[in-house]
Amino acid sequence: MDEIDFTSDSFGDILARDRRYDARAYALLVDVLQYLFSKDEHVDAAAILDEFRERTLDQYGPMSYSVLREWGVSRCEDVGEMMSNLVESRRVGREEGDSPEGFAGGYDFEEAFLGPYAR
Repeated sequence: MDEIDFTSDSFGDILARDRRYDARAYALLVDVLQYLFSKDEHVDAAAILDEFRERTLDQYGPMSYSVLREWGVSRCEDVGEMMSNLVESRRVGREEGDSPEGFAGGYDFEEAFLGPYAR
């Protein structure tokens, strides 16, 4: 299999099968994964969700919640579904025990992305 160039990946193959999430949401998630994988440790759902929240807040600030909803991402389970699509498309691997269900109930999206900016 050819190496995937994530900087120019349109995620077209994934979007052809599953149109729930915008390509930009996948690009953000891949950025998160590349960062976490570079730390050379096992990456679990909690670590992915934490870094996903931090990266989103850093990049989009008070607009984070709106941006994610526009991209179809409104709960932690959506991040798990995107991960599953990345695995299915062979962009990332899966270890024993990894599943989309591991992302369920990670945190409340509204609180995580709007809370830091609430008065």
